Amino acid sequence: MRQDRGDPSEDEVRVLREKARHIRLETIRLIEIAKVGHYSSVFSCAEIFAALYYDVMRLRPGEPAWPDRDRFLMGKGHAAVGLFPVLADHGFIPHELLDGYTRLGSPLGDHPDMTKVPGVDFSSGSIGHALSNGAGMALGGRMSQRDFNVFVMLGDGEMQEGQVWEAALFAAHHQLSRLVAIIDRNGYQLDGKVDDVIGVESLRDKWQAFGWEVHEVDGHDLVALTALLRRLRADEARERPACVIARTVKGKGVSYMETEPGWHLGYLAPQDAQAAIDEIMTREI
Repeated sequence: MRQDRGDPSEDEVRVLREKARHIRLETIRLIEIAKVGHYSSVFSCAEIFAALYYDVMRLRPGEPAWPDRDRFLMGKGHAAVGLFPVLADHGFIPHELLDGYTRLGSPLGDHPDMTKVPGVDFSSGSIGHALSNGAGMALGGRMSQRDFNVFVMLGDGEMQEGQVWEAALFAAHHQLSRLVAIIDRNGYQLDGKVDDVIGVESLRDKWQAFGWEVHEVDGHDLVALTALLRRLRADEARERPACVIARTVKGKGVSYMETEPGWHLGYLAPQDAQAAIDEIMTREI
């Protein structure tokens, strides 16, 4: 029986907050190596990474091939620079591999490659395919009687892709209760505001109409986010897949990125990088 652990304690939240801070700092450091990267896309989901990998997901350190570990797929593969330090923390890849990020011969690129990086469950980058693969994994897990959950993080601009909705229909039809989709609803995509490009609301109504259980949460509130994800993972009575609409801020943690959507892709000059580091180190999110 899976146990719902309820709300995280103050000490647990403190650890998760430090992990999210570490993800942001490592993102800046690794993009310094690459000389270009997706800062704000990682910063909007740093708490989601932290809650999943350091609390909710069932993993064994150093064992990325463990068949019963929980799976994680990213539709927004451009946030991989924030995931790689997490995989290193779990012993899935060597820490020293991070220092060669995007360099010639390195397995760590701007997007994740499941054939090169242990612990990466899906090679994402072409938007729209992750939920289909996650649904297949959840169905495969059921057929093989494996006890794992599948978490799929999607960008809100990704909701404009037709394949997402085909996968949503498939997952609901097959009652894939071990599948959890998390939408990083930060409001922006490469071309600007999501709802100016193609409006996607009401997301709650859409996902409910497609047969999913739907929850909304502040994606930066580690207490609420972690408690919700704990509950979803522990719920053995649910007969439907679950969708979490995580309301987030693109660039969260660095004030000048939160007000400028152009930081979807860019490179920080040394003084800007130091200002970002200083704010991440001192600001309480």
